[in-house]
Amino acid sequence: MRADRLLQIILLLQRRGRISAGELAERLEVSRRTVVRDMEALSAAGVPVYAERGRNGGCVLLPGYRADVSGLTAREAQALFAWSGRSAMSDELGLQGPLKSAMGKLAATLPTELQSDAEALSGSIVVDRRRWFADAEDNGALPVLRQAVVTQRRVRLRYASASQGLQRRTVDPWGLVEQAGRWYLVAAHRGTARMYRVSRVQQADVLEESAARPDGLDVRAEWDRLRSSLEQQAPEGVRVEVRVRPERAELFRRIATPMLAKGTLIEEVPSDDEWPQLRLEFRVREAACGVLLAFGADAEVLEPIDLRARLLELAKQTVALYS
Repeated sequence: MRADRLLQIILLLQRRGRISAGELAERLEVSRRTVVRDMEALSAAGVPVYAERGRNGGCVLLPGYRADVSGLTAREAQALFAWSGRSAMSDELGLQGPLKSAMGKLAATLPTELQSDAEALSGSIVVDRRRWFADAEDNGALPVLRQAVVTQRRVRLRYASASQGLQRRTVDPWGLVEQAGRWYLVAAHRGTARMYRVSRVQQADVLEESAARPDGLDVRAEWDRLRSSLEQQAPEGVRVEVRVRPERAELFRRIATPMLAKGTLIEEVPSDDEWPQLRLEFRVREAACGVLLAFGADAEVLEPIDLRARLLELAKQTVALYS
């Protein structure tokens, strides 16, 4: 719609002050002639825009002019208010107060009918990012790391590595990633990109030194590369058939589901008795052993045979330890 496009032009010029007609046309996916007509329409409506010719010319908005956002559509307003309902994420980042203030200012510019619909949607959506049977992670260092990323300052970390124990490292922070309820810092240590789980950061001190950031850095692309590398090194998984005591079957499903291999579900196969027989693929073999041993005699592995042998070995070791 043209009204949406005109508002986009104003907002782009508010941020940049001056943009070439060619760049505006590319961003809005219209022709240069359409951009010229839109500029003329805005000027006629009293918006202080004008065009400058020459090598450094372009479309210009008079400095100091600010537009409100009353041009928001109903769906756009609902999208913004629904996002504001993700209070846990903004709270972890230390931005809950500023978010509420910003949404209050936004609400004041909206027509009454849009505001009521948007607030109704926001109050009806709950986002719970915690995994089943898992405590919420301690992300106390997150606001400090957010500030370091924004100001592009180096950070000295006291970090509890899962494989190497407690370490002290000075890193160049590039960005933050929230993945399935867990926060990660993407940063460079001695020039090599790494990921650091925020809940393992015991202390973070922002330094006065500027962080080194590669030209054209794409944090999402770096995260995808780091994640892909980690997944390729994943330990061996295992496909299991197991029969479960009926009254424990639902609990078994809930506990096992977060540990399944990517893209798999728990299948129920025909059984000779009242015990449900389930087929599932665990992402990590040792995790499968932990879940199955925890259910004791309430879960019997039928296949694979070597996993049955491994469970028997672990059970004997456990009995020997506690007897």
